[in-house]
Amino acid sequence: MDMAPATGMSTVGRIRARLRRRFRAFITSRIPPSRVVTLNQKRIFIFPNRVGLFFGISLLVMLLAAINFQNNLSYGLTFLLTTLFIVAVLHTYSNLSGLTLRAVHAQPAFPGQQTEFELQLECSRRKEHVGIYLKWPSSNASTVNLVEVNQLRVQLHAPVGKTRGWYSPGRLLVESTFPLGLLRCWSWIDLDLHALVYPKPIPSGELPGLATEQPDGAAIPIEGSDDFYGFRDYRHGDSLRQIYWKGLARGQSVQVKQYAAYADRSVWLDWDMFAGLGTEQRLSHLCYWALEFDKAGDEYGLRLPSMSIAPDIGERHLEQVLRALALYGDEEQ
Repeated sequence: MDMAPATGMSTVGRIRARLRRRFRAFITSRIPPSRVVTLNQKRIFIFPNRVGLFFGISLLVMLLAAINFQNNLSYGLTFLLTTLFIVAVLHTYSNLSGLTLRAVHAQPAFPGQQTEFELQLECSRRKEHVGIYLKWPSSNASTVNLVEVNQLRVQLHAPVGKTRGWYSPGRLLVESTFPLGLLRCWSWIDLDLHALVYPKPIPSGELPGLATEQPDGAAIPIEGSDDFYGFRDYRHGDSLRQIYWKGLARGQSVQVKQYAAYADRSVWLDWDMFAGLGTEQRLSHLCYWALEFDKAGDEYGLRLPSMSIAPDIGERHLEQVLRALALYGDEEQ
């Protein structure tokens, strides 16, 4: 007795899943992914919303009442409102028609953070677009007006996934109910806009394999340098110019002035530093240390099994390193 409802629910679920797949396939074939999309008759859908349906039912009731009572005034009012509804269909469609949406930029982010998707709206033929509602499935919503301007940039924010690599926000909902709010005119477009998700930084106690010949900021004696370092005993072959004559005049032993240059800390973040760990753990540890070295202003490089990045500093270098870590294993880097 309990099997029938379960079977019925599973059948309904399968039907809904099949309808969703068919709808997605229909939308993809009708509106394929593109960095620039101009809304036209092929890409726009229009249908009465709840208010519009109630308005249509009211018109039907008014028509039946006019027929029943043979009232010319009721006929006139019904036909007038019906004409208004038809005109609203044309204006609601025209409000979206010709609107161009262009993908601009997506901010990189770490797992679980909010990222910013920037897009640009452009008018065509100097036509105004009023009350345009924009929203990705997981983003905030924004309503914009293109009045007395030809283009407008909009920023939408959405949380990225928990997996590194490219994150797609899905299809963007573009919607309008202008001017009367009786009809819903909308489109689902794929702007082919993706945000790069970096690996999640995971700290590690120590970073093995960073032994250098000199510690950070250590002074290395270099002959001919301009930075004074100290004194040492005279050695055969030392230049007479470096002898400390004032000390010799005071009766001290023969000493030589020593000059030095200061060594910068330049290290390699190597894949093999975290032997025994999984791929994602290694990438997370390397990401953490890249951020730490960048914060400290130290020069660092990156070695992965498939590539290497020479030691450097700066924001662009950090972005290059994080991008390599985020797309590790992806052939389309």
